Formats: sequence, C-alpha cells, structure tokens
Amino acid sequence: MKIGNREFDVNSPDYKCYVMGILNVTPDSFSDGGKWNTLDRAKAHVARMIEEGADIIDVGGESTRPGHEQISINEEIERVVPFIEMIKSNFDIPVSIDSYKADVVAETLKCGADLINDIWGFRYEKFHEDNVDVPRIAKLAAQYDVPVCLMHNRIATDYTNYIEDVLDDLQDSVNIALKSGVKRENIILDPGIGFAKDYEKNLILTNRLEELKKLGYPILLATSRKSMIGLSLDLPSDERVEGTIATTVMGVMKGATFVRVHDVKENKRAIEMTRAILNEQKSI
Repeated sequence: MKIGNREFDVNSPDYKCYVMGILNVTPDSFSDGGKWNTLDRAKAHVARMIEEGADIIDVGGESTRPGHEQISINEEIERVVPFIEMIKSNFDIPVSIDSYKADVVAETLKCGADLINDIWGFRYEKFHEDNVDVPRIAKLAAQYDVPVCLMHNRIATDYTNYIEDVLDDLQDSVNIALKSGVKRENIILDPGIGFAKDYEKNLILTNRLEELKKLGYPILLATSRKSMIGLSLDLPSDERVEGTIATTVMGVMKGATFVRVHDVKENKRAIEMTRAILNEQKSI
C-alpha cells in the first residue's frame, strides 16, 4: 500500500506493524487537548514523534471523545489546514486527516493530506442525511486516489450477534468505498474501539481482532489512552501508557498492521520486541 510517497508492506507474514502518531490540534481532546494547538509546539511534537519511530502523522481538529460537541466545518478547516501545511513543508512523512466531513477532507487533500481516517467509515451521511447513495467523502477518496481508514461505528448499539454485526457494518463501509471507486488496495479497517461499544464489548473485540481479517483488509488498532484502559486499570488518561502498550502487543499478535497512538516511542519499542519474539518462534 502506498501512502504519500512511502510504501507500506501490509501483506508481510512477519508481524510487521506501523505506528500512526496522533497530533490533536484541539482544545478539548480527552487526553491532550490544547497541548499541540500552536504551530511551534506541534512542529516540535511532530519532530519528536518522527524521531521516536512514527510512520504516519494523524491530524485531528475535532474531539470525538464521549459527549463532545461538533464544531463547524469552517472551524475544523481553520484548525487542521495550517498544521497539515506545516508538516508537509517541514517533514517527509505521510499525513492522515482524522475527519468524517467531506468539506474538511476536501480542503486537506488540496494541501497534501495522504490518507483519510474516517471514524464513521463513510457512513456518516448515510445516518445523518437523506437519499445519500455514494457519500461525497468517498468520492473524494476515489478522486484523489488516497488510502482510507474505515472505522466501525454506528448510532444504535443493539447488537444481535456482536462480532458478526461489526463485520457486517465494516463490509458495508467497504462496499461504499468500492462503489465510489476507491481501490481495494487502498482500504484499511479499524474496529472502532470506544465507539458504539460498552466496556465489555471493547475488551471482546480487542481480543478477537483477528476475526476482522476475514474481510481481507489490513487492520488499524486505535486504543491509545481510551476509557477501556482507564476502566480496566482505574487510571486517568495521562497514566494509561502501559495499558495502551498491552493492547498494542495484543494487536501485533493478532495481525494488526497499524496502531494509532499518542506515545510513539514506548509503543514502537513494544512492537519491535513482540515481533522479535513472534518471528523467532516461526523459525523453529
């Protein structure tokens, strides 16, 4: 898979796993709101994440924490575009835009975003607008020929058969992408830990991550500092590094190709150690 000017080996049999470093440029994100929302601080943070081993930088301008307030399209554009331009001007690394809004995505693609990371899996318009056949965000992905990360999400949480329902929802996202003209090789799937799932369902899905690979696409796991970890360890968001690392290790063992994290260095080291053990085991 090509993201920006880099090739990512998403079919490797040796537990290869890439790190997506999080850059929240919001005042109210649940774990790091307001820390990186000036260009100078963000630039230093991006440089640090790259030095620590980040393979992609994911830029988000609207908090998606539980109970968040949706901001306007113009405000989100004004938040994210300068930061994407700054990264593209100063660093040689692929940039992802974390947004489900077509107008926001359009502006970020114009200024160089390399990947669309959509927490609604191209289904936001389907849930919130009438008579939407192919969402505009999906058409943009096809037009710009960029990879997409389609996350599992839904409004109703009344699952009938939990894992099968998640797979069906993700397949719906895939079908929308393919119908719009997105190439199969440009699709990544995200189980959506923390979205439309309670504590137990988040644990179950993390433990059964390999079942998502039935759909035939690389998996991105995004658990960093989330409430599943806080509830398990009874810790605030800024003390969840070790819990995040545990989920990253599980993700590598179960075939995740990408992890999206705040703490790049610690998770990168955990990935490399896990891969060393697993690949040595395969050689016996």
